[in-house]
Amino acid sequence: IGGAITTASDMQRYVVAEHGWITDAQFTSAIAIAQAAPGPNVLFVAVIGWNVAGVAGMLATLVGTMLPSTLLVLAVSRWAARRRESLAVRAFATGMAPLTLGLLAATGWVLAEPFVRAPDRRIGALALMGVTIAVMLKTRLSPIWLVALGAAVGALGGI
Repeated sequence: IGGAITTASDMQRYVVAEHGWITDAQFTSAIAIAQAAPGPNVLFVAVIGWNVAGVAGMLATLVGTMLPSTLLVLAVSRWAARRRESLAVRAFATGMAPLTLGLLAATGWVLAEPFVRAPDRRIGALALMGVTIAVMLKTRLSPIWLVALGAAVGALGGI
């Protein structure tokens, strides 16, 4: 539901808050690297796995994330394609949109929270979040430009 990125808030809770295997900064960096790199954004799980347990962690997170979800999506998409005009399939697809948006908002908050809580970074983080939300709602600009903006602001010491 919404892809791997929507599970980031729960992953953060598990690997950072509960177990302390990596820091908030490492977690956020893993997602930023995966978002900026070409290919699927699910690659952030490989970076998290690498940070936690090296090559074995990387392989475990990729297989554990990709295999079950890929098999499930394959089966469900084939089933739904044969029934795409049914009321139940259309209602299910329509009902998933708010859930996906909620999961994405939770992920965004998990990534932003360490910066919002830091007094010296709060204003910059909130301003950057506001600009990002406004641009995404009002334009068709690629999100990669907003990632680049965030990187530039961070590199200049703004956040």
